[in-house]
Amino acid sequence: MNCATLTSLQSAMAEIYDLPVTPDVCDFLLTDPARLARTGVARPADEQLIVAEEGDTLSMALYIDAAVLERLGRHDPFAGLTHENLADYLTAAEGVSHFVYVAWNTGHDKPVTLLELELQAEVDKYVLCVWLLRAQGDGRVPRELHRALFERARVDPVAAAGRIGMYHTASRYAARFCGHVATLLERKRHGVTRDVLAELRRFYRFGNVRKLRHIARYA
Repeated sequence: MNCATLTSLQSAMAEIYDLPVTPDVCDFLLTDPARLARTGVARPADEQLIVAEEGDTLSMALYIDAAVLERLGRHDPFAGLTHENLADYLTAAEGVSHFVYVAWNTGHDKPVTLLELELQAEVDKYVLCVWLLRAQGDGRVPRELHRALFERARVDPVAAAGRIGMYHTASRYAARFCGHVATLLERKRHGVTRDVLAELRRFYRFGNVRKLRHIARYA
């Protein structure tokens, strides 16, 4: 099992969002679809966060298909993010985003709605791509990235399990917020401005309602 990409993603999120230490995602990883099926909540997807509550105890596991991790091991996105590994990188990023966000909110006794979880994951995928591409290139981020993640992305109706509307809403709001982030980043090609980090960190800590109200400012 190659967990290097997940570890790097979790470290990147901790740095970007100034997060305290959270449980190591690799300690909660499932890669065997048979084990996932035994949870009774499996969906036909390459990534799924499984959450169970019993009293005051919350248990989590993150499923990412072994084939995804194997391909990322052969085509390391942290050595070079390209069209060949972008889809797998986004799958891994979404899984780590889900895991870290639930873990962080649980540590602060904050409930998380599904819309909030998916909205933050869409933002995280964009931000994690941007950070990597800027580090690997000349500081520029291709505008194609925003189109690829938000305009051309499609929701699998089977994996969505009747929640297509919710996923579309999450994507629509995330696209608006990430457009705002892109505008801030254009002010400084190399490095990151304090206002970008402040904006991302503030948004990360907002709950569902405050996230939506904040994004509505950029309509």
